[in-house]
Order: sequence, then C-alpha cells, then structure tokens
Amino acid sequence: MPFEDDLGEALRRTGDGFPVDQRVLVDGGELRGRRMVARRRAAVVTGTVLAMAVVGTVGAYSGGLFGGGSGNGGADEVNVAAPPSASGSRTGKDAFDPKDDPYAGTGAVTAEQMIATFKALLPEGGTRLTAPEARGTDAPPMVTGIYDDGKGRAAISLGLSRTDPNGGPAEQLVNCPSKSQLDYQTCTTEKLADGSRLLLFQGYEFPDRRVDTKVWRATLITPQGFVVDASEWNSPAEKGAPVSRSLPPLTLAQMKALVTSDTWHPALNDLPAAKPDKPVPPMAGPVALDVLQDLAPKYGAQLVDKGGEGNYAFVVLDDGKGKSLVQVNAQAGEISADELARMFSGPGVTVLPDGTKVKTEQRPGEKGGKNVAWWTVDTLRTGGKRVVVSAFNSGSQNAPATRKEPVLTMDQLKEIALSPKWFH
Repeated sequence: MPFEDDLGEALRRTGDGFPVDQRVLVDGGELRGRRMVARRRAAVVTGTVLAMAVVGTVGAYSGGLFGGGSGNGGADEVNVAAPPSASGSRTGKDAFDPKDDPYAGTGAVTAEQMIATFKALLPEGGTRLTAPEARGTDAPPMVTGIYDDGKGRAAISLGLSRTDPNGGPAEQLVNCPSKSQLDYQTCTTEKLADGSRLLLFQGYEFPDRRVDTKVWRATLITPQGFVVDASEWNSPAEKGAPVSRSLPPLTLAQMKALVTSDTWHPALNDLPAAKPDKPVPPMAGPVALDVLQDLAPKYGAQLVDKGGEGNYAFVVLDDGKGKSLVQVNAQAGEISADELARMFSGPGVTVLPDGTKVKTEQRPGEKGGKNVAWWTVDTLRTGGKRVVVSAFNSGSQNAPATRKEPVLTMDQLKEIALSPKWFH
C-alpha cells in the first residue's frame, strides 16, 4: 500500500472512534482531521492511534542524542506503510525528491542501514526477520519486515520522525486513549530519566474486534521532539491476513528496548526539525469539552470519563443504571452552504422561530457493539453554525449495550445542542 494511501487509512481508522454518519464527525471532521494530520505527522512514517485515537490516540531520545548519556528514546497509531522499495528510492513518475518532503533528511542514513540497525536490535540479531523493506532518511525513514520465531509469522515495523515538542500533538502521541473511544488490552505511560516519554500499548487492529488481530506498540518522544515508534502484530500483515499466532512475538520490554536504543540517533539527527503547528481556528466560542461537561451532567448522571479536542468532545455519564457515551461536534463554517442545505432538507427537519433547523434520528449503532442504540440531534443555526449531539446506551460504541436507552432523552439532547453556550 503506498505511503500516502496508508496515511489516509490511518486517519480513517482513527475516525472509528466516532459516528460515521449524520456528517456529525465526518463532514465536520475535516477540521478535526487537520488536527489529526498534525498529530499523526510524527507517526506518518508507519501510517498509524488512536487516534485516539485516538490518536490516540493517539506518542530516541535521550540525553545521548542531544547531549550525552545512553539512549532512551515514538509515533502514533498502528498501520504499516509499505515502503516503495528496499533501497528507499522511487523511480519514474514516483521518483522521490527530498525537497518535496519537509519531513525527509539528507539521506545520510540509507535504507540498507535502517534494515541493519533494525535487525541488530531484534532477538538473535534479526536472523528471524524476513522480507525486510525500508526507507532511508532521504524520505520519512521506516523499516518493516516479517518476524518468524517458529511460533507464527508476524508483521513488525518501526518509523522515525520529528514533531513540535511544544505542540499539542507531541503530548497526544504518548497519552493513553480513553476506553470509551478505543478498545484495548493495556496501555501505560512512563517518563524516563532524560525527560523522554514512553507509551506501551497492547490493543486490537480492528476496534470492533471482528478479527482477533492484535497490535502492540511502543512509542517514544524526547523533549526535543524526536520520535521513534514500533508496532507488531500477531499476523503477517496488519489487515488482510489470517491470525498466525496468539500474540505478537516481542514482549513489551523488548519493544521498549527497540525504540529507546541510541543506534537510531544517526538517522534521527539527519531529520529536519518540525515546524511549529499552525493553529487551527477554533469554533466561535469555548472549546467543546468545556461546554459539554458543563451541560451534560446537569440531568442527574455522574460524569465518569471525558475527552476531546477543539470542536469535538465526549463524556461518559452514569446514572447508576449503566454507562452512556455522549458526543458533540460544533462547527462554524467548515461545511459549504450548499452541503448544509442538502443535509437539512426533506422529512424530519423542523425549523424553529429563530430560523434554527433541527434534525433528529434514532438508529442502531454502527461500530459493532451489541444492541447499541444511537440517538442524534443535529442543529443548524443561521450563519452556518452547527452543533450535533449524539448519545449511546453504552459507554463505548464498540462495547455491548449497558442499558436499554441512552442516559439522556432526545429532548435533553436537543436542549444541549441548542444551548447558547456553544457560540458567543
């Protein structure tokens, strides 16, 4: 899969944490998507976290790299981008010019050197690694291969990059995602002695776990923004291949050693510093999470989880009868007037005296959770300002229903969506 296509797939899968219809977090997700591109940029060499994740999701580094000491050194997400060739070069119409990629270095470290370093850090000197492919630092550097220790063939990859250490994306790379947004086994974070931050993650390739493909990840980011990220699977490919073993081959301790090795320093030092992220204009009002966590608990349920960024936010509420996920996306001018007119036309749309259009829907969930109900109130104010609020009868779209109906009624969702606090 081409590198650019894999990035798109990474962003799509990050969106699995959110509803994919109603344009609630999809059409309006273009704005959030730009934030995700910035957040994933450090991880782009391997394609996928979280988002959150996600993402995290959606996270080599050591004083040795930047001033002495032993190496302790991530990126985000869990997709393998197939490099163009083992040499890292491209030919013909796909010929690569380093000047065209702001994340490429001078090429001081070759694809062959990336493979050699990778093998040396694997158990038994990498003798179990087959079909290695890589890119050197004349492109965003990465290395992939199939690891076979006799217990089943497994895909494994590692990528190097740099990110703005003072920006939000850097912090997001090494934050564990909320389980209301992404199902996973374990996730831990650690701050190393040199100030580098490490994330160790054990999760699933598919959020709904329709296939038992597991992905384990180690992500490290230094105070200077150098990033090393490694991912491994329990199948010979992250998608499209059957599970070949019960677990990925390397332990988390081995994954940590892989990303914290100072042998990555030459390649990292050849990468240009990341430019500070350009701020994305927020909605015309406070950030969505501030508003949602102020409005949603007023109906008597306890807030047990929360998260979000900019115009998107979620909370998990529990009234003692089961957890319920509530999400919001507030938009101001991100969608064209023609598209908004199409979305808010036809049956099911009501117009309030002040001209605000309201569209409601109750439907089954789409993320694999058994018996999940998805209730949505979509509102469009004059001037193109839009607020969409959704609630589920589960604490996560990927988990089975925890209650018969969402914790908030349709009238309460409407009241939240129409609150004047979203735009002022």
